[in-house]
Amino acid sequence: MTETAGAARSGRDSRRARARAPAPKYPYIRRRLTPVELLSAEAVEVIEANAETILEEIGVEFRRDPPSLELWRAAGADVQGERVHIPRGMARRLLASAPSEFTLHARNPERNVRFGGNATVFSPVGGPPFVRDIERGRRYGTLADLENFIKLAHMAPAIHFSGGCMCEPMEIPPNKRHLDVQYAFFRWSDQGCEATPETGGHAADAIGLAQTLFGAEYLESHPVVLGNINSNSPLVYDGRMLAALRQFAGHNQGTIVVPAVLAGAMGPVTPAGCLAEILAETLAGMALTQLVRPGAPVILGSFVGAISMRTGAPTFGTPEATQMIFATAQLARRLGLPCRSGGSLCSSKVADAQAAYESANTLLPSLLAGVNLVTHAAGWLEGGLVASYEKFVMDADQCAMMQMLSQGMDLSERGQALDAIREVGPGSHFLGCAHTLANFESAFYQSTIADYSSYEQWSLEGGLTAEQRANRVWRKMLADYQDPGIDPAQDEAMRAFIARRKAVLTDEIEDE
Repeated sequence: MTETAGAARSGRDSRRARARAPAPKYPYIRRRLTPVELLSAEAVEVIEANAETILEEIGVEFRRDPPSLELWRAAGADVQGERVHIPRGMARRLLASAPSEFTLHARNPERNVRFGGNATVFSPVGGPPFVRDIERGRRYGTLADLENFIKLAHMAPAIHFSGGCMCEPMEIPPNKRHLDVQYAFFRWSDQGCEATPETGGHAADAIGLAQTLFGAEYLESHPVVLGNINSNSPLVYDGRMLAALRQFAGHNQGTIVVPAVLAGAMGPVTPAGCLAEILAETLAGMALTQLVRPGAPVILGSFVGAISMRTGAPTFGTPEATQMIFATAQLARRLGLPCRSGGSLCSSKVADAQAAYESANTLLPSLLAGVNLVTHAAGWLEGGLVASYEKFVMDADQCAMMQMLSQGMDLSERGQALDAIREVGPGSHFLGCAHTLANFESAFYQSTIADYSSYEQWSLEGGLTAEQRANRVWRKMLADYQDPGIDPAQDEAMRAFIARRKAVLTDEIEDE
């Protein structure tokens, strides 16, 4: 074999080895793009003023949670039964103690993430009862499915945070399920995650498990989980969510306050009306965290969509929802708080063109708007009822593209490429010039899903669709998964905690 042939073979072998190796994990995004502000300052001020009017004149109901009502009463709000009228400006003054940025600490410090400022963190789908893949179709989720999705999130380069329950393990009784879910997140990935917040008791269990893993004293000064607290729009917080909120804030853990508003159903049909309602609800919920514990980390959240005026079904990826994503990020920046919104949302039942368009119309605006925590960024199908294996890796591929876009244009000497232009000159090409040879492997983002071959080559290789290629990708990712490991004593302590709690819990959800 000649020296040249040997070198060529060595180069091919090294490229194949790199292609087989798991992709490197990206750190969370530090955006170099200036956030796009869709609304004028005057428009934002109108929405803010309307939100204050809602809080003062209409009020927000805090149902079945006397401790929350007592906190508002002591703060000087007008509490009438379960309805709290919050004087104009009070919620904003209370939020002055909330941090503008905070770090969520992972089991692996290299996978800590930051919320606020120029940070953007991608987190996968959360909450579906169903899962789907192209071989087995749509079915109820299981603990094995959840563990698979946790491993995929652990492996995906641009999924920075494991998020919340990516599918419900429906075979486990509902009042004990949260313990298995929380253990799975802590065991099978060493990046950060959310905690299960269906009730105050569930939140307390999640915090107890986190204390077992990290240490109770550590949690007092280090957020290690986020609790996702939804209002019951319009303008209601129920006792279960309030009890969970008080648990998370009281233990200095991060709280995301998220009105789940679908325009035309839980909110007005107009974006400006919806935004005023969203802001009023978030102000009330976030301010409560500061009444519980001043300085507790909190994130302003929104889940934006609409309903079809013909069928009543949820719709996503619409122009109106895009407007609300941009506006939510603006409102959060004006408050000096981190923002959660967006994702890869769609109404489609399968990973088809509708799913791709609707997801793109949600994900790209989330990045450009400057959203800090992008939830549901990978795997969402059917209005959030389904976690899709194939769509997970298709979305994760798009998240990696967003990661590249977020860094802006390279204007270094390498990026300007004048040496290449001088070398090539007029009328030639850049394929073999020194600059191209030095940079071709990293010059462009290489999609894990897209097919860039000729029609003939694509046909010879089976004519696979994007969904079929994605099926191969997620199966390879699971095959390549490497257990991050855990200290045996910590693992045993968590298992013992779970056993103690399951021994006293009933199978049905209790009012806690």
